[in-house]
Amino acid sequence: MAFNFSKYKKHKTALIAFLALITIILVSAFLINRYWEPILSKKVKNMVLTSTDSLYNINFSSAELHVLEGRIILYNIDFKPDTAVYNRRKTQHLAPNNLVELHVKRLILANVHPFKLYFKHILDIGRITLTTPEIHLSYQMNQVKDTLVKDNRTPWQKISKSLKYIHVGDIFLNDVHFKYSDYTGNKLLVSELKEMNLQANDLLIDSATQTDRSRMLYCKDIVADLNNYKGKTPDGLYTYTINKLKLSTRTSRLNVQGLDLKPAPAFFNKSKKNRYTLHLDSIQLNNFDFLTYHKYRSLFASSLIINQGTFDLFCNPDTTKARANKIKSFPNVAIYDLKSDIRIDTVVVKHINISYSEYNTKPGKTGTITFNNTAGKLLNVTTDSAALKKNNISTAQITSYFMNHGKVNVFFSFNLTDKNASHSYKGSLGPMDLDLVNPATIPLAMVKITSGKLKGFYFDVKANSKISKGKVTILYNDLKVNILAADSINKKLKHKFVATLFANVFILKRDNPDEADEIPRSFNVVYKRPKNSPFFKSAWQTLLAAIKPTVGYSTKTQQGVKERIAQNVLNKQNRKIKKALRIRKRAERKQKRELRKQQKEAQNKSAVNGQ
Repeated sequence: MAFNFSKYKKHKTALIAFLALITIILVSAFLINRYWEPILSKKVKNMVLTSTDSLYNINFSSAELHVLEGRIILYNIDFKPDTAVYNRRKTQHLAPNNLVELHVKRLILANVHPFKLYFKHILDIGRITLTTPEIHLSYQMNQVKDTLVKDNRTPWQKISKSLKYIHVGDIFLNDVHFKYSDYTGNKLLVSELKEMNLQANDLLIDSATQTDRSRMLYCKDIVADLNNYKGKTPDGLYTYTINKLKLSTRTSRLNVQGLDLKPAPAFFNKSKKNRYTLHLDSIQLNNFDFLTYHKYRSLFASSLIINQGTFDLFCNPDTTKARANKIKSFPNVAIYDLKSDIRIDTVVVKHINISYSEYNTKPGKTGTITFNNTAGKLLNVTTDSAALKKNNISTAQITSYFMNHGKVNVFFSFNLTDKNASHSYKGSLGPMDLDLVNPATIPLAMVKITSGKLKGFYFDVKANSKISKGKVTILYNDLKVNILAADSINKKLKHKFVATLFANVFILKRDNPDEADEIPRSFNVVYKRPKNSPFFKSAWQTLLAAIKPTVGYSTKTQQGVKERIAQNVLNKQNRKIKKALRIRKRAERKQKRELRKQQKEAQNKSAVNGQ
């Protein structure tokens, strides 16, 4: 019994000692927490001021330091720029282009080593989590090059007097509310993003990483995810949506899934411009220099890959008196309208369906041509002045299927520095049935192709914003057409029998070449572009201007048809007049015979009565 009591006494003594130790640790932790909290607050504020050269300051309502857990919690954090310092730097041409304001309800620093911070001057944190942060980023062009900054010290050099290095394992920003204000244009542009998450891995600021170019903002990787983003263009004419966007600085890759650009419902009530509709399944930007874009809005990348989508262009007839010059629709002009420094070495396009529609006011109908399963490669897409000095020509090799049948091969060349937007295009269209073009020719040219086989269509055009010149050759067989006219009463197109007869018998050349052993006909086209004609319409009208005379329907023959039709109408009218005269003469003769008959009967009656 004594043995059991002794054993029990030992256990009790051990338990009391253990509880006493726990109490000492908890009391010590509490005292240390109370002691360290003001030190921590002072350290953080001084570190922010030092590392930003007093441009930014940080404040928070309260802080909790849990030594045993290695955890720090900060509440109601406000990270703001000092406007006085910013304005002073603007006058000295040292102000940054971007200013950041940050408000966070709660910030948790896990796996913190406070003793390293105090005794060894090392800030080592396992994880930082920011709950529902509100970020406001404003952009104003204050610098165009880093050489304008006089203080070339790295962030590590700026903090090295107070810290040996800073290391953070992971940084999470969940459910970010991001607001972006752009002051570079004539009008302030404000964009807001929601459903965005940010994650940074292995942030390390020390003597080695200050020159490590494999890191972005001293992190091995920064990943940004954005979901369900919607917005409007500055003019309010279009809405756009992005299903998902992901940026990784480690891979230098930007991926976009599900991009849609749609005109507003009341588009033509607000504008007389051409209308675009765009859908892209995926976009991938490779070797994207995010840091340069962030600083100076310069878009540099090695390649842009666009996969699966549709692009629809509706050409407005623009019946208003004011006919603006639509030179901005030319690709080598439109790129400058983006007002950004761009350099993309290669643009790859895969599986895009393109349609061009134009409204013809005379019949009140819309004609459409399509280019299906379009693929291609564009080289040297740039507005960068240094790149343009080396090479000012952008080229594009495109393959497609015209009206989903005839294979198209086109090579474009664009001069990126010519004010007249000089360019050229040459290529070919493979075999197809010509009646497949009727969805375009019926509404736009009021011509229906009833038969015909295209064997080959070859073109070589050099053009600018004013004029297009080139050579066109079309090889075909058994061409027949119906000429149509607008019927305004029934709101449809009707068949013009006489014009069709003249066209098929006297005008159209049914084959090219006429005989198998003859040289095919070609036509040298010269088309003067109306200033309100956009790029695609100008190209189409240039080719159409060559197609008509090639098949025999030239300006001269068109005039001949009109004269013959007019003469035919005149002859028909003359025949009607002559016929009417003949009827009238017969009626007059009949009337005279009736009158003579009546007179004779009257005379006979008078003679009988006299007897």
